Amino acid sequence: MSAPLTQTAEWQALKAHAEVMAGVHMRDLFAEAPGRFSALSLRDGQLFLDYSKNRITSETLKLLMALAAARGVDTVRRQMFAGAKINSTENRAVLHVALRNRSVGAAPPPPVMVDGVDVMPDIHHTLKRLREFSERVRNGTWTGSTGKKIKHIVNIGIGGSHLGPMFVADALKDYQRDDLSVAFISNPDRTQLDDVLKTCDPAATLFTISSKTFTTAETMANAAIAREWIADSLGEQAIARHFAAVSTNHHGTTEFGIPAESVFPMWDWVGGRYSVCSAIGLPVILACGFDAFDQLLAGAHAMDRHFESAPFEYNMPVILALLGVWYANFFDAPAMAILPYDHRLKLLHAHIQQLDMESNGKGVTLSGTPVEVSDGPVIFGGGGSDSQHSFFQLLHQGPRLVPCDFIAALKPHHDADESRDLLLANCFAQTEALMKGRAASELSHMSESLKPHRVFPGNKPTNTILLDSLNPFALGQLIALYEHKVFVQGVIWGVNSFDQWGVELGKELAKSLQPALAGEAVLGPRDSSTAGLVAAYLEAKRQSV
Repeated sequence: MSAPLTQTAEWQALKAHAEVMAGVHMRDLFAEAPGRFSALSLRDGQLFLDYSKNRITSETLKLLMALAAARGVDTVRRQMFAGAKINSTENRAVLHVALRNRSVGAAPPPPVMVDGVDVMPDIHHTLKRLREFSERVRNGTWTGSTGKKIKHIVNIGIGGSHLGPMFVADALKDYQRDDLSVAFISNPDRTQLDDVLKTCDPAATLFTISSKTFTTAETMANAAIAREWIADSLGEQAIARHFAAVSTNHHGTTEFGIPAESVFPMWDWVGGRYSVCSAIGLPVILACGFDAFDQLLAGAHAMDRHFESAPFEYNMPVILALLGVWYANFFDAPAMAILPYDHRLKLLHAHIQQLDMESNGKGVTLSGTPVEVSDGPVIFGGGGSDSQHSFFQLLHQGPRLVPCDFIAALKPHHDADESRDLLLANCFAQTEALMKGRAASELSHMSESLKPHRVFPGNKPTNTILLDSLNPFALGQLIALYEHKVFVQGVIWGVNSFDQWGVELGKELAKSLQPALAGEAVLGPRDSSTAGLVAAYLEAKRQSV
C-alpha cells in the first residue's frame, strides 16, 4: 500500500525546501539569473507561458516533478486517454479528450474504446449533424413556424451546460453575425428569462435546451416558461420549429415536442464542466458557425497532444498544476486569481471557477479517507483592468498569499491602436509590481509615518499566459490547458476530479422543500432556522395575494 501523501519522501523533501524558499525573494532570483525568463518560459502552439515570476528555483521544479512522478500522474494520464474508468465513484470513463480527437494527415483519428466499443464513430456522426443543423439555421433554410429566419438563439441550461458555452460564445463574439444574437439562461428567477424574451421576436427565436436527463429542475422550469411563450404567441404546433435539445432523454424531449432531428446526444463519460467541446457547444456553433467550433476543437486537441506527450519539465498543464500545489500546500495560499486582460475573456474566471472548485473541492480521497491537505483553492477573478481598481489592493498588500494567472492576447481581433498598448502595459506592470514590490529604502523622500503604508512586500507569484490572438484555436488550447492542470492536481491530491456529489444534497433538500413553499404540502420536521425561513416566505405570499 502506498504511503499517505504527506508521508512520502517527495512531500517531505518539498516541505524542507519550502522552509528554505520562505526567506528567498524573487527580486534576488532575477538579479542572480539574467536568463531566468528564457529558462522559465514555454511555448506550445499559439500559447506562451511565462512562469519565471514564481518563488521557485531549478531545485523546486526538480522536487515538484519528482512528486508528480511518485503520485502516478503519467499512469493516470495514460489511463484517461485510453478510456479507463478513472471516475471510480460513478464507474465511468473520463473522455472529454475524445470529443476533439482529430485526424493526423490523411489517417483517421485513433479509436477510443469504452467497454470494448470505439466511441469515435458516434462523436463524428454527432459533429456531422451539428454542422448540418447549424448551417440550416444560419443560412435560413431552417426557419421558425411562420417562415421567419432565426435571429435569436436562447440557450437554457445550468452549470456546465451554461457556464462553458456562455464563456466561449462571449470570447468568440467577434466571430458572430450582427443579425443573429445569442443569450444564456440559467437562473430560475424568472427575471433573467423575462429580460431576454423582451428583446426577442417569438417567430424568430430558437431555444436550445441543454440537460442530460431533461429533468434538471432549474433548466426545465425555464424551458416550460419558454415553451408557454412560444405556444401562446405562435400556437402549440410551433414548438417543433423553435426548440432544439442536447439530452439523452429522448422520451422527455419527444413529450416536450422537440423532433428527433433537433436532439443531440451527450455521453456519461463527459462531465458537465468538461462538456463545451460536445453538443453542449450547440449555441456556440449556431452563433459563431461550425468552422469556428471546429477550430476550437483543433486547439483543444493540440493541447491534449502536448499534455499527453511532453516531458513534465516542458509540459504546460503539469507545470501550472505543480505550481498550484506548491503554493496551496507549502505556503498556505487559500485562493487563486484568474485575471484576463482582454474584454472577450471576462467570463474566463467563472468557467475556471466551476472547473477547478467542482473538480477538486473534495473532502475525501479516492480511497474514502479524509484528505490530508488543502486541495482545490478558492478561484476568483475578473477583467484585469477593472480588478486593478478593486481587489488588487489585497493582492499587493494583503497578508494572504494569492497566486495569480494573467492572461492576454498579443494581437487584437480589430486593428491595433494605443488602447492595446495601455492594456498590455498594465498587465505586464502588475506582474512586475507583484514580484518586485517596493522597499522602504526606495521611499527616502517620504515621511516615516507614511512609509509603512507605501511599502509593497512583493514576492507575490504570477503566471502570464499569452495568446497569439484570441481566435478559436488559441481559445481551445486555453480551455484544455486548465482542464489538464486540474486533472494533474487531482491525481497528486488523490481525489476524484470527475464527480460532484457535493452539489446533490442541496438539490435533494430543495426538492423536498418545494411542495411546502408552493402551499401544496405541510412542511415536515426541519431545523428551526429552515422552518422559520419557510414560514417567512409563506407569510409574504399570503400578504401579496
